Amino acid sequence: MLRTLSVALTVALGLGLQFTASSNAVAARKLVKFDLEFPKGAIVIINSERKLYYVLGNGRAMRYPVAIGKRDEIWSGKQVITQKRKYPSWTHPETKRHVPGGPGNPLGDRALYLGWTLWRIHGTPSTGSIGRAVSNGCIRMYNRDVTDLYERVHIGAPVYVINGRSEATTALNWGKKNIYQRRSKKIASN
Repeated sequence: MLRTLSVALTVALGLGLQFTASSNAVAARKLVKFDLEFPKGAIVIINSERKLYYVLGNGRAMRYPVAIGKRDEIWSGKQVITQKRKYPSWTHPETKRHVPGGPGNPLGDRALYLGWTLWRIHGTPSTGSIGRAVSNGCIRMYNRDVTDLYERVHIGAPVYVINGRSEATTALNWGKKNIYQRRSKKIASN
């Protein structure tokens, strides 16, 4: 079995696949069945699961692990993607220190801007944060996953952030014109 694993790893590395060994590692993106009635092309973030779903239609979605807002910064609501940026720059909200795009930038390799808020769906160099409630409201993703999502999503795509699957029906009734957002009820955080 060890020889089989060694051969498989050698082949995978030869194909350019990258692996990160970490005790905090969270499973990467996966094509899954998706039984919630959100429209094709929508992004659905379920806070309690620490997962983002890109709805493909026909009962399928691409599922990505994410980091969500920390206990006092978690939110739920509806926004739309208003901008997409490759290697975005970042300015610290308190110190106003500017960090150009590139390695080490807190926004990672790609950023999807949510409405006219300061919140983003973005990559992160802090891979150990994925699967946890640690951000200031943004949704963090592995850089490889946000790059994949960036290529799939379009400007104007709806983004629904809900605390749990039981809120899906309510979220679908938020309407097309209303951009709804609010601080969320506190949910368990890591």
